[in-house]
Amino acid sequence: MNNVIKNRYEFVYLFDVKNGNPNGDPDAGNAPRQDYETGKGLVTDVCLKRKIRNYVDITKNNQAPYEIHVREGAFLSEHHKRAHLGIENETIRMIIPEDLVDEFKTFEAYPDGIIFSHKGEHPCLVLSLAGLEETEKKVKDLKEKSKKEDTENRKLISSAAKAKLRELFVDSKEKKAAQWMCKNFFDVRTFGAVMSTGDMRCGQIRGPVQFGFAESVDSIVGKEIPMSRTAAVSVDKPEDKGLGARKSIVPYGLYRVHGYISAHLASQTNFAEDDLEMLWSALINMFDQDPSAARTGMHAQKLIVFKHVGTDDNEKQKIEQAKLGCAPAHKLFDLVTIKRRAEKEEDRGECSGTAEKPARSFQDYEVCIVKDACPDGVEIIEKL
Repeated sequence: MNNVIKNRYEFVYLFDVKNGNPNGDPDAGNAPRQDYETGKGLVTDVCLKRKIRNYVDITKNNQAPYEIHVREGAFLSEHHKRAHLGIENETIRMIIPEDLVDEFKTFEAYPDGIIFSHKGEHPCLVLSLAGLEETEKKVKDLKEKSKKEDTENRKLISSAAKAKLRELFVDSKEKKAAQWMCKNFFDVRTFGAVMSTGDMRCGQIRGPVQFGFAESVDSIVGKEIPMSRTAAVSVDKPEDKGLGARKSIVPYGLYRVHGYISAHLASQTNFAEDDLEMLWSALINMFDQDPSAARTGMHAQKLIVFKHVGTDDNEKQKIEQAKLGCAPAHKLFDLVTIKRRAEKEEDRGECSGTAEKPARSFQDYEVCIVKDACPDGVEIIEKL
C-alpha cells in the first residue's frame, strides 16, 4: 500500500443509543460514563477504537496487512517477536553526518555485517540484520580495543562515531521493527502504539488517526434496571432462583465526537487511502457488527468529513497546504450545529428551538451544516 494519504482531515461523528449502555464505567458499577457537572454522557476514545478494531478484525479475518495488534486475547510481545523475525534478513542504511564521513571512510576495522557505502546521494553505514548478534559481539570487542588504544592516546574511533554505531544497532533496528508492525497491523499504522517495553522492542509510534471523547448533546439520566432469574444455580439452594442482576441503561442519548487525521503522521506509518476507506466503513457499520444485550440500540447517524485540499495556484504549495490544512479544526467543527427539533427558526442557516419533552430518537434533533461559512481550501463530505 504505497498510496499514502496526502490530505489532512477532521470529522464530526454522531451516534446514538436507545435503552442501552454505550460505555460503562467500571469505577461506578458499570453505570454509563457521565460528566457529573453537566450531566452529559461520555464515551471514551478507547471504546470507539475497540469497536473499529473489532470491525476490521471480522471483515479482514485478522490477515496482514489488516491484522489487529491490540486484539482480545492477544499477547503483544509475540507480535513484537514476529516483527524482529520478519526483519532478520533485511539491511539497515543510516546516513552519516558530514563531520563524521572522513572518519568512517578511513576506518578499516569494520566487523563483518557492517560496511561503509558511497552509493546514493549521501554516504551511509549499511548493517545486515542477518547474524546481528555476532556482529554486535564484534562491535563490543571493538569498543574494548578502543579503550585500550585510548590509554595510549591513539584513538581507534571517536566517541561520536561510537554513538552513531549504537544508534545503528539499537534505534535503527527498533525503527525497522516498527515499520514491519505498521506494514502488517492496521491499528498500529492507524492509531499508533507504544511497543518500547520488553526485549523485542519496536519503538513508539504516533498514529495519524485520533479521537476525542464522545459527549452527549443533552444531559442523560442513567437508569438501573433490576432483573430476576427463574432458575436456581444449585440444587442445594433452590431458594436462589429469584435473585438476579442489574442492568444500567440510557433511555436515549445522541453522542458527538470529533476526529483528526494527520497527513504528516500518515507518511510515517504508511496510512494509505485504502486504510482511510476502511476507517470510514468501520465508523458507518461497526455498531451493526457489535450487538450485545447491553447495547442493541446503538447506531451511527452522521459522519461529516472536512477534507483539506488547498487553495494555492502553485501545485507544490497546494499539496503542502492540503497536508498542513487550510483552517483551524475547531472552526470547522463549529460549522456543525445540533439543536432539538421544535419550532425551527432560521438564523443565518443555524438551527434553533426548544423542546419540553426529553429526546427519544434521532428524529428529535436537527443537524445543520453551515456550508456557506466553510473556509476556502476545505471540502465538506457527508459520508452518512
